Amino acid sequence: MTLTPEALKWRARLNCTVSKVDSIFEAALSRAQETMNDDALATWLEGADKVCALGRGTELVLIFLDEMPEVVRHSDVDIIPEVADLAAFLSAEAVRGSINPFLATLPIVARRLDNATSLRRWLHLIRTMVADAKEGTKPLLERAPFLFAQLGLKSVENWILYGIRVYRDHPHRLPDYFGLQSADAKAMLVKERNGTLFMDAERQLHMFQRAFWDHDTDFHAYSEAFETARKPRPHLDKLGIHLPDVYEDIGDITGIKRYRALIAHMAAHQTWSTPFLADNFSVFQHIAIEVFEDSRVEYLAMQKYPGLRPLWISLHPAPKPGGCPEGWSCIRHHLAMLSYAILNPDHNYSDPALLEYVGLFHDRMDQDSADRQSSIDLGVGWLRDNHEHDFRKPNVWFEDTEVGYRDDNRYLWHFLEEAEEEEDFHSDHGAARRNQDQDEDGLLPPRFYPEWDYQLQNYRPDWVTVYETLQQQGSAGDIDRLLEKHQRLAKQLKQIVDLLKPQQRRRVRYQQEGDDLDLDVAIRAAIDYRIGSTPDTRIQQSHVKDGRDIAVMLLLDLSESVNEVPKGADATILQLSQEASALLATAVEALGDPFAIAGFSSNTRHEVNYSHFKGFKEPWGDIPKARLAAMKGGFSTRMGAAIRHAGRHLEQRGEEKRLLLVLTDGKPHDIDVADPQYLPKDTQLAVGELDSKGITTYCISLDPDADDYVSDIFGRNNFTVIDRVESLPEKLPKLFMSLTR
Repeated sequence: MTLTPEALKWRARLNCTVSKVDSIFEAALSRAQETMNDDALATWLEGADKVCALGRGTELVLIFLDEMPEVVRHSDVDIIPEVADLAAFLSAEAVRGSINPFLATLPIVARRLDNATSLRRWLHLIRTMVADAKEGTKPLLERAPFLFAQLGLKSVENWILYGIRVYRDHPHRLPDYFGLQSADAKAMLVKERNGTLFMDAERQLHMFQRAFWDHDTDFHAYSEAFETARKPRPHLDKLGIHLPDVYEDIGDITGIKRYRALIAHMAAHQTWSTPFLADNFSVFQHIAIEVFEDSRVEYLAMQKYPGLRPLWISLHPAPKPGGCPEGWSCIRHHLAMLSYAILNPDHNYSDPALLEYVGLFHDRMDQDSADRQSSIDLGVGWLRDNHEHDFRKPNVWFEDTEVGYRDDNRYLWHFLEEAEEEEDFHSDHGAARRNQDQDEDGLLPPRFYPEWDYQLQNYRPDWVTVYETLQQQGSAGDIDRLLEKHQRLAKQLKQIVDLLKPQQRRRVRYQQEGDDLDLDVAIRAAIDYRIGSTPDTRIQQSHVKDGRDIAVMLLLDLSESVNEVPKGADATILQLSQEASALLATAVEALGDPFAIAGFSSNTRHEVNYSHFKGFKEPWGDIPKARLAAMKGGFSTRMGAAIRHAGRHLEQRGEEKRLLLVLTDGKPHDIDVADPQYLPKDTQLAVGELDSKGITTYCISLDPDADDYVSDIFGRNNFTVIDRVESLPEKLPKLFMSLTR
């Protein structure tokens, strides 16, 4: 390639002899001259020579020459030698394959950071990676553009330093973390994102849904951070409401308000929409009908809650007339203007066709706002009257057309399947089955819980997955036979229960004001008056309710060890636990206290199984007995996650005292944890978390060596060790009585 005299002059100052340099040099020089003076150009060429001298392939110097002008544009010229020095450092430290992604991604990072100080901080972080987590350096550099698209520099730094702390001693896991392949990496990325995190607002949003809409639909958060091929949209289906895991503030509109706007819109669909048969309409008719149905349910919602209007208006785009350029498909642009005009009475649109359908919409609402046919009639009519040939053009104009708080409307459609003879209508998205119960196996959506790493002194976010199920049933007669076996003990417990049973009313004497006259005190006061003594004027009495206000959950450790027969016993720990639980449930049922039974086991952090045997509102009868009879043991004991999940159920109780009884035969452990202190420390913190919420956790341990660790986990006064396991059926109910006396 023939270079211009100007380019030849500068090319002569470059010592690198790579042949391909000449093909890109003139264009690179032209870009460099836009941001650099002659001294800076000389520095640029010196940096290129240094990269060329590394001998790491011809491509590196080409990338350096081509990309550094853009880096300088967003920082300063002094960054050039620093970049060249870092490339040499990566080469000297033999960080295989890292120089190419470092140089190639640097312009993208520079544009994102847009200042020299921040870019230098990024270069320093790369050196830190080489020193402390070399194996993760190349994956980090490859994923840098994605990271900076999601996070600011400080958050990226936090994410990197967390990975170094956690995996420094496990170098084989560094590539997965810094390549964003591990669940830990993704969870930390979500945690570092700015805005309102769904995990922090979930309880508040559930309360909002119940209080305003009387719905209890499950929420399922998805991450926009990891969907690069197709950005996910909020949607409603048979599983529940799917919404982003984080919402950033938009001006004065906080993330929590955006969540409320989204949930209110989808709750309005759940309340007033029923699916349309999709096969009856064209694609364009779908789009138009959806706009009118969105507007219809919002109209109904705003009649009930007028405060939704300003919230929705603030989040709805306001497209400008004529904003869609010629040659584009403008159907979405026109419908977005129509939607905004319907929502906002103070719109400034003057198009007669638009105003006509705004008026028609309000006329139909005044006639019968509950008539869903109006959305079909208006949508089909609007398309008939406003159809343009350009609607079919391949380039669709989307700017200022996406209403962020609305879902993708998959809920509104179901499709005619091949089984027409059976008149079977089925929605691809599950709208037709939205009211069905959960699957027959009782499996609920998984819950994710953090776990405490005592060495890092930090939580690992969303580290443990808990699967909650309703225990399958066995034979209730098996439990009845166990109760018959302990008839003598049952009679003793009944006597104790009778003593503990609350009296409905208790007399409070010596009151200045009360419900009625206390005759004994009044007579004594009259006698005192007659003999000249000062009488007691507190001659009234009152009656107050005297009752127990306590909710109790029994949480059973169902790890593999419960299948063992302890020394001196003639039954397994599992069988003894069944007997004890049945006796306790019988006694508590007589007392009238709300009582639940659950069990747990774990197969690594990815699978903590949590089974319900008896719910708080269930009476103690054949069904809970049948579940208890089918109880099985297996796997390990990841106790912290189970305690957190049990606490989630107890949190919802309104009783003054809430007690979690944990029955276990060993120390917390799991097969994916090598450190013997890791899970006990996490369990200790989980107990503290429940205590801060007013929930008392008490451990009944069947491990003869429990004295060495159980007080550290549960506290000095919150445990009992039962050395003779065969006495469990007798001791557990009596222990409960003493704790709740």
